[in-house]
Amino acid sequence: MSEPVEAVLFDLDDTVCEYRQSVEELVEHSFGAVGIEPFFTAAEYREQFGEYVEGCDDADEIRERSFVALAEEKGRDPDLAREVAAAYAAERDQAEVAFLPGAREAVETLCERYRAAVVTNGAPEMQSEKLRSLGIEDWFETVVHAGHETPAKPDPEPFEVAMEALGTSAERAVKVGNSLSTDVAGAHAAGVRSVWLEQDGVEVVEPEPHYRIDRMDELLDEPWA
Repeated sequence: MSEPVEAVLFDLDDTVCEYRQSVEELVEHSFGAVGIEPFFTAAEYREQFGEYVEGCDDADEIRERSFVALAEEKGRDPDLAREVAAAYAAERDQAEVAFLPGAREAVETLCERYRAAVVTNGAPEMQSEKLRSLGIEDWFETVVHAGHETPAKPDPEPFEVAMEALGTSAERAVKVGNSLSTDVAGAHAAGVRSVWLEQDGVEVVEPEPHYRIDRMDELLDEPWA
């Protein structure tokens, strides 16, 4: 029989909050600002981004390296990619984020009921700005910036660091996130139960999450209880 949950570990991006201006819009804007037709898609950028989370100091550096890698892959000028990355960085405002549907109520309530942490792949200054903008920087007992303070998810270390800070064990923790490859896989690697916020068009092959939700406020029913 599973131990009762006493701690909830939240992902941040596309779980608790999302940018008001989408990646798709920004990629299109950035190519337009440089005056060239796009030579990669937002989906390709997202996939490439994860390759550079570790070893970079901030999101701007990760983005530039991602854009350059995509340019080289497609036989395009890396300097053009750097110009596009600079246009993207100039337009992106980390404070321009909003809660996902049902997320504010869910996070606020669960932070009152449980020990709570954020485990996020993201630079400290970038993610801290989002938390401040949302007004929830004081809701969590700890924030682990995976890929900077620890290896990036899905490595188990960021989950273990969060649980140590909360004074809990893997058997008594649950991770809430939108990514099968980082949140769910990382939780399982750390021995933590997973709640997956389902993504449109994404089919589960592996890993299979322990619980699934369509909206964050479904957490109020505590699917692990």
